[in-house]
Amino acid sequence: MSATATTAPAEDSAAPALPAAGSSFYTAMRLLPKERREAMYAVYAFCRAVDDVADDGGPRAVRQVELDRWRADIDALYAGRPAPRVRDLVEPVRRYDLKREDFQAVIDGMAMDAVEDIVAPDAETLDLYCDRVASAVGRLSVRIFGMPEADGIRLAWHQGRALQLTNILRDIDEDAERGRLYLPREKLAAIGLTDPTPMEAISHPRIGEVCLSVAREAEEHYQATWEIIRRSPRKATKAARLMAAAYHLYLKAVIARGWAMPRARVKPGKLALLAVVLRHGLI
Repeated sequence: MSATATTAPAEDSAAPALPAAGSSFYTAMRLLPKERREAMYAVYAFCRAVDDVADDGGPRAVRQVELDRWRADIDALYAGRPAPRVRDLVEPVRRYDLKREDFQAVIDGMAMDAVEDIVAPDAETLDLYCDRVASAVGRLSVRIFGMPEADGIRLAWHQGRALQLTNILRDIDEDAERGRLYLPREKLAAIGLTDPTPMEAISHPRIGEVCLSVAREAEEHYQATWEIIRRSPRKATKAARLMAAAYHLYLKAVIARGWAMPRARVKPGKLALLAVVLRHGLI
């Protein structure tokens, strides 16, 4: 993607991106009533667009400029002057009281990837990253789902971290190829790694110890997620339940596979995913 501070790129007026059919997100959102589903698709399109800037937006300076344009567009949206590419967010923001700071947090999270490649962040930085790129999306989502405010925010906090840590464990090889390493510095230091390159870290014979420690943290967030879901209205948690159950399959799959190289890309079986849909999508 190319952009300047004064010239809008061609995709400003393009049709919003939709999640891939058959994905866990797509399936979960299909469970929602039409108005809530369309609101989630608008949020997804925003998140997808800024994520594309961070990952594939050209030179770093160009990415920064384009993310700044997105920040300005969100500010303009809340000032009543929506740019064409955020007009699909107007009604969701009004109807569900979506917060400007959550959209801006998502952009800030993407900027953490865009400004420089993240390599072995400390635990505090990793938690901030997870909050911005995942839990902030969760905060937008739970309002659309209709969750009670307090438990909705708690759910977003725990589920966002559970899902993002799962993504980190699932994608360590792909991230290393991009020059990124999201495993926390403190856990790497515990196995004797200080300032490793991503490839050095993921090739280390004791990297499984680090990954299993991160997996335990993810599991704790999943358990907290389910505690909140169990005490919440079932209608408002249907999509969250399906997402939590589906992503938990990925966590269990990477643990079962292990961490010895070469590592095969994991994907839960179709029957397991179908069982999740039947259990959480039909009731």
